[in-house]
Amino acid sequence: MTASERILQLLDERKISQKEFSDKTGIPQSTISDWRKKKTNPASDKIMIICKVLNVTPEWLLSGIEEDGSRGNRADYYVIDKDSDLGELMSAYSDMDTSMRNRLMGYAKALLGL
Repeated sequence: MTASERILQLLDERKISQKEFSDKTGIPQSTISDWRKKKTNPASDKIMIICKVLNVTPEWLLSGIEEDGSRGNRADYYVIDKDSDLGELMSAYSDMDTSMRNRLMGYAKALLGL
């Protein structure tokens, strides 16, 4: 199965129209139609936004393979919107020195243990 076939399958399964998907990704509807008709694949510069909108990993989108065999977002990395709470946290974390990072991780682990 190609990347475009996986995208179209998810759109069908989730009952997302081409227009809605186009609005969320900024990809023209005509391009999405071409994926279906001409069996073309999305351009590489569109992969990350497609993954974000569909909540899938690039590995799954491009190959269909996930570590656990599902379509989940269980990867060694995540696509994070820099303006989200998590994005701001990651930005702050990257500005910390090693000592501060270790303290923050210790605090997070303690919170999870509660």
